Amino acid sequence: MPGTNPESNNEPVKLTQYSKGAGCGCKIAPNVLQEILQTETPDTFSQNLLVGNSSNDDAAVYDLGNGTALVSTTDFFMPIVDDAFDFGRIAAANAISDVYAMGGKPLMAIAILGWPVEKLPASLASKVLEGARAVCAEAGIPLAGGHSVDSAEPIFGLSVNGIVSIQNLKQNNTAQEGNLLFITKPLGVGILSTAQKRGLIKPEHESVMIRQMTALNKLGEKLGACSSVTAMTDVTGFGLLGHLVEMAEGAGLSVEIDYGKIPVAEGAKEYLAQRIIPDATYRNWNSYSSKTGFDKGVNVMEAFNLLPDPQTNGGLLFAIKAEAMEEIVALLKAKGLEDFIQPVGKFVKKEDKTIKVKI
Repeated sequence: MPGTNPESNNEPVKLTQYSKGAGCGCKIAPNVLQEILQTETPDTFSQNLLVGNSSNDDAAVYDLGNGTALVSTTDFFMPIVDDAFDFGRIAAANAISDVYAMGGKPLMAIAILGWPVEKLPASLASKVLEGARAVCAEAGIPLAGGHSVDSAEPIFGLSVNGIVSIQNLKQNNTAQEGNLLFITKPLGVGILSTAQKRGLIKPEHESVMIRQMTALNKLGEKLGACSSVTAMTDVTGFGLLGHLVEMAEGAGLSVEIDYGKIPVAEGAKEYLAQRIIPDATYRNWNSYSSKTGFDKGVNVMEAFNLLPDPQTNGGLLFAIKAEAMEEIVALLKAKGLEDFIQPVGKFVKKEDKTIKVKI
């Protein structure tokens, strides 16, 4: 472990060297999480709770009784980049995006900070908070408070409250047979962040990674207002494969993925060729491989490394009615997302495999 005064030699502090995990790759493995969440306590939740622990959705949703609902979420993790300001930006964008993934509008955030005060200077923690304030300002919300502890590793995130018209609420388990599937960011930031932690990432790829992870998924609020959007989530630590399994199983369907249309971040395949792969990729694959089938001709080894790649503040993953294709493409283009106007899959009747990867 680095010394107790990392700035004494005037070298920049590399935050990723102070944590065993990185970003949403810190998540507990899906099968372990299911074991943790098991309970024999009867469900006595208020009837006003529209979305709670009974589903694997992005946020809790509570009916306020006036046609609107409160959206509440929290997300935090250990550093995925070395720069403190960027760490704060990424963690904030990741947490806020859960409100967008429900079709909601964020209102307010409070900070969650764990800091090893004997190992890292308080000035770095201040930069983390400044990064979070910058992203909160971009989302049009205040960073209104928070809580901090002295911890063994640096940890940061937000608890975010938002609001949504109940008719605009989107969930991850409501897709319908025949719906088309879209994603709004490329896969591969888990690979890029692992390359950075190993000191192997190129500057041009690092900028791609940070730009993607700090980009708010504001489109989610617009998609919430589209009745043709039947289901929505965002892609984070369980990778595209994991979050798509949640969508399909929640709806009692299967999904056919067009592997050739899956967007991949610039540089990701270059580092794959060097066998730079996050540990969480294997964890995710072990959880979902039995539910995934591949057509002949698919590069299974490459797909194994990309589809379960843990994303931090990944793209929105949403299902639409096929007849609304023109409407959704126009919206994506209006928001500067021309690279994501092609559907990457389709929901079909339940089959033996939940995910079928085609080419």
